[in-house]
Amino acid sequence: MKKVDCIIRPHKLEEVKTALSALGITGMTVSEVRGCGSNPPEPTWLGEESLIRLPIRLRLEMVVPDELVEPIIETVLRHAATGQPDDGKIFVLPCRDAIRIRTEERGEAAL
Repeated sequence: MKKVDCIIRPHKLEEVKTALSALGITGMTVSEVRGCGSNPPEPTWLGEESLIRLPIRLRLEMVVPDELVEPIIETVLRHAATGQPDDGKIFVLPCRDAIRIRTEERGEAAL
């Protein structure tokens, strides 16, 4: 199992959700977040350094079987991209276990 975290632009959520749904992905958590990546800082204006911008983005979190990771990545890349800086990031992390609280199922059965 892997945890896939995607940071995307808010206006791309419906398009990405629809595309993920076509892959059979039904479980995800969506949170509003603020942040910035490693883009170079904006230039100074009248000698004043500008503050770091922290635009609003959405974070999609999914824990999925290993075989769905690459299709999810390809889908998010295709549907979340605008071609502009700050389109977002995708992080893939190992997930050792998942437990469904109601039934106490573990592993992929809990997904």
